[in-house]
Amino acid sequence: QVQLVDSGGGLVQAGGSLRLSCAASGRTFSNYTVGWFRQAPGFERAGLEREFVATIKWSGDNTVYADSVKGRFTISRDDTKKTAHLQMNSLKPDDTAVYYCAAGPLWGQLVVSPEGYWYWGQGTQVTVSS
Repeated sequence: QVQLVDSGGGLVQAGGSLRLSCAASGRTFSNYTVGWFRQAPGFERAGLEREFVATIKWSGDNTVYADSVKGRFTISRDDTKKTAHLQMNSLKPDDTAVYYCAAGPLWGQLVVSPEGYWYWGQGTQVTVSS
């Protein structure tokens, strides 16, 4: 079992930056792929699954980003501190969402889907004003 706590969200103007953190406790964090997903207002009510943002392999040597955030967001991890981060630069109003970190045992096609993850943080709200 892995417990995840997201933090770092807030209100920022377009063009600004935020750094999200994901703190883990429980089983060996370094064994898990860590991903970030987001859910924009209305997505949950519409029955749409969370949108993939970025993921980093347990080894830290492989990352994948959604096209919409490539070049603006950077995912990282520090297994000695059992934390992962999502550095978000050049934020846009379309980035407004609740952001969730997640941990899972796989590296493959499913890493861009919520199905590839077993454990989830509670979410942190990011609001980007225009």
